[in-house]
Amino acid sequence: MIHNLSPVAFSIGNFEMRWYGLMYLAGFVLGWLLGRYRARRLSPAWVTSDVDDLLTFSMLAVILGGRIGYVLFYDFSVYLQDPLEIFKIWHGGMSFHGGLLGVLAAFWYFSKTRHKDFLEVSDFVAPLVPQAIFFGRLGNFINGELWGKTTDLPWAIVFPGAGPWPRHPSQLYEAFLEGALLFLILWIFAKKPRPKGQISGLFAIGYAIFRFGVEFIRIPDAQLGYLAFGWLTMGQILCLPLFCIGLYLFFRRPQNQDFSTNKAHEG
Repeated sequence: MIHNLSPVAFSIGNFEMRWYGLMYLAGFVLGWLLGRYRARRLSPAWVTSDVDDLLTFSMLAVILGGRIGYVLFYDFSVYLQDPLEIFKIWHGGMSFHGGLLGVLAAFWYFSKTRHKDFLEVSDFVAPLVPQAIFFGRLGNFINGELWGKTTDLPWAIVFPGAGPWPRHPSQLYEAFLEGALLFLILWIFAKKPRPKGQISGLFAIGYAIFRFGVEFIRIPDAQLGYLAFGWLTMGQILCLPLFCIGLYLFFRRPQNQDFSTNKAHEG
């Protein structure tokens, strides 16, 4: 199979709408709908306006943090030479870990202004994130970027930008693992009352494991290559502290077992 997908969904004159942007839009819209549904099932229920504001803050934080994170973690020298390239998000180049830091900042701001607990906010949003990752990885696939290593598996794909050899469609692996599968795990897990922070911890553990594993068959960014021991990539290095934080949040036992708004209506 040869990858020959156009990154442009449609164009009107000089205006181009790219699939990459549409995938982000689809992720945010579905996250907003799922967030409203989830808010109604919590006890006590979240105010609709709070859900809208939180997801709006998160959307802006993902884009800003993801772009800044990619610039700082992956290709700082190139963007230093051409700063205007930072604003060309449609060319690709978003960092999940940078987006996560941006979202955490949005959670902090929201929790302070709405007088909610930080972990209560993160536990509410955590089950909504994997579906957005799913669409983001589909955007990577359509763009023909972040491909995997060469393979002779029957579903291998030739990416023209990577040469004539068939490769792992690592973007689709991540879409399934970090997106669809992690969403299913978190959505089911969050249906029952959980200690505060545990849902967030499970998300961090799950994402770190899935991302760390896929990185073994994904080609690292050319400008970085392998950074440690001849096999560790930047993505794997950034997953290590995320995994440790996830373990702490998942297994910690607060003195007062506060389930707060994680009490979902069952049925």
